[in-house]
Formats: sequence, C-alpha cells, structure tokens
Amino acid sequence: MNKKIAIVGAGFSGAVIANQLAQAGYTVEVFESRPHIAGNCHSERDAETGVMLHVYGPHIFHTDNERAWEFVNRYAEFKPFVNRVKAITKGQVFTLPINLLTINQFFGKTMGPAEAEEFLQSLGDKTIENPTTFEEQALRFVGRELYEAFFKTYTVKQWGLEPSELPASILKRLPVRFNYDDNYFSHKYQGMPAEGYTELVKNIITVPGVTVHLNTRFDPDLKSDYEHVFYSGPIDAWFKHAEGRLPYRTLDFETFRATGDYQGNAVINYCDNEKPYTRITEHKHFSPWEKHEKTICYKEYSRQCEEKDIPYYPIRLARDKQQLELYVNLAKKEPNVTFVGRLGTYRYLDMDVTINEALMTADKFLDCARDKAAMPAFVIDPLA
Repeated sequence: MNKKIAIVGAGFSGAVIANQLAQAGYTVEVFESRPHIAGNCHSERDAETGVMLHVYGPHIFHTDNERAWEFVNRYAEFKPFVNRVKAITKGQVFTLPINLLTINQFFGKTMGPAEAEEFLQSLGDKTIENPTTFEEQALRFVGRELYEAFFKTYTVKQWGLEPSELPASILKRLPVRFNYDDNYFSHKYQGMPAEGYTELVKNIITVPGVTVHLNTRFDPDLKSDYEHVFYSGPIDAWFKHAEGRLPYRTLDFETFRATGDYQGNAVINYCDNEKPYTRITEHKHFSPWEKHEKTICYKEYSRQCEEKDIPYYPIRLARDKQQLELYVNLAKKEPNVTFVGRLGTYRYLDMDVTINEALMTADKFLDCARDKAAMPAFVIDPLA
C-alpha cells in the first residue's frame, strides 16, 4: 500500500493533518509556496524593536473547544491575553464591543444594565421583523445612531460593500453587552503562544515522517504519486479558476515605528472616514509579558483581492455561493483529494475551528483507511 501523503499548505490545517497522519505511520510531504510555515498566522521577531510581529495581521487564540485548546497547549506555552479593542468615531475613543460604558459614554448617560437594555430596544427599528442584511440587523438591534457611528463606514472600508449588500450573519458575530465587560471575546480559553505562532506550527509539524518543502508549489498532476492529497489552498486555484475567481478581500499594511508606547492598546478601530485605514495594531501589546523600549505598528487597509495578492477573507455573498457550488461539484469528482481550511472550503474560519476541523479530517481519513472506504472531498460541507 502506498502510504505517502501530500499536503498542500503549511498553515494550521496542513500542519495538524501532517502531525496526526505521521503519528499514525504515514509518510507525509508538505508543500508550501511561501518561504515560511504558518500561513497568515506567521510571526517573527522584528529586527529593530525585538517585538514579536504578527506579519500578516494580528491573530488571537480564543476558543471553547477543549480538543483544540488541549492540542495547541501540547506544542506551545500559552500566555493569558485579553483583547480589549478601542474604537475612534466622532472624535472620541470608545470601547468595543458595544457595552454599558460605550452606550453611556456615547449618549451622555449613566444608565444601569436594565435601563440601558430598555433604552437600546427603544432605538431599534421595530418595523424590521426578520433582518436579512447587515444594515437591517444593526438598525433592528442597536438603532441608527450607533449603527452609523460604529458599523456603517467601518464595514464599507473593510468589505468594500454597502452594509445593505452584506448578510446579517456578519453582524451576529458582534455582541452587545449590558455590563462593563470589555473583553472582545467571550470564550473560555483565550491566549497567545509565548514564542509566536510560527514556533507553535513548527512544533506541530516537526514529527518523524514529515518533510516540508518551502518555496514549492504543488502540481495537481502529481497527485497520482500519493495515496491522498489534502489541499488547503484556494479551491478555485486547484481547478485553474475554470469557473472564474472566487472573490476575497485582502489587506495592505503600512508599517511604522516609534519609541515608547504609540497608542496604549493592541487594537484601535477607526470607524469613520476621518482616516482611510480600518485600524491600527500595535504589536508589542499582543505580548504584554514582554518589555520593549521601541514599538512597531500596522495601519491596516482592506481592498478587493487581485490575482497576485494574498487572500484573507472570503466574501460569500449569495452570488459567490452559486459560484462556489460549481467548484464543490468539481471537487466531489476529484479522486483522492480532500479540500480543507479557510481557502479550501471558502469559509471564514477562526484558528480554533481550523485546528478542530483538521483533527476531524485526520480522524476521518484514518477511519476510511481502516474501513477501506473512500475519503470524501470535504469533511465539512462548504455550502452548509
């Protein structure tokens, strides 16, 4: 039996599957087109400041998934980290997500939780019974003033689309709190790998039986040399964009350095049109256990992803889902290839979900091998 496996991409999906299959006795070759592992989670020390830099923008690990949390802690020391996002709009600094402090500060009031909840309900547009768009969702639940101050312009800058064109599901990820909790996330486990994400991925992927080829693109014509291929690149690229390019947003970063503390916080969003960027991230604050005299920051700009760009966020409008369906149908006819991860399934996935799905994918492959069954093209349905 040919027990050689090809994995395309050395991000979390590829690394976790490689780890699991190598430990099960398979010979695994990982092909990574970039000169480093860890994908968009790649981190490295900035030579000038010594700060651990999130090269492709910040990543914060947060999860309720016990298996994913146990897995990453096996390969790295995690330090506690709470993401406390600030937002600038109308010439003032507020706390996100919207909480009791945000509401009281914005409206110049001193309400308690019950009073603030009743007040916010009075602002919501009750004529919108079943919100289907981002804009309707915001107007229904927070009213026009908060929507326009915090969401409307920021959304246009981030997605390049009017909120009336985006699905309500995007806003459902942003909670409103009627207390003073300013933790951006509400998950049980939150933290940062002490030595960065690249070190974590390196530890995951460094197991006997795994070979990593950097700066190497995988040619789909070579798939017959392997028992199975796990592909974490863009699904449309595997099929040479036969049904057109799936749309993504990409990010541009304007880097600048300073002495001391530039903005006093890891993330500050710019919610209006006073600034063209969506946010400034100050990377020393993502490692608060470290001390650095100098600092490095990113101004972050979002735009439509073009052919040579790194894809970040799948847009997934209704028309994109129709195009995706064409690729899913092609993938299901592709023997011995499984599509995984954010790009392979064209879904917005946080790191913990990516890791858990990679573990599930490895489990499924080993089950299929034991039962002499065919491994499916997808372990999680991209169209669900």
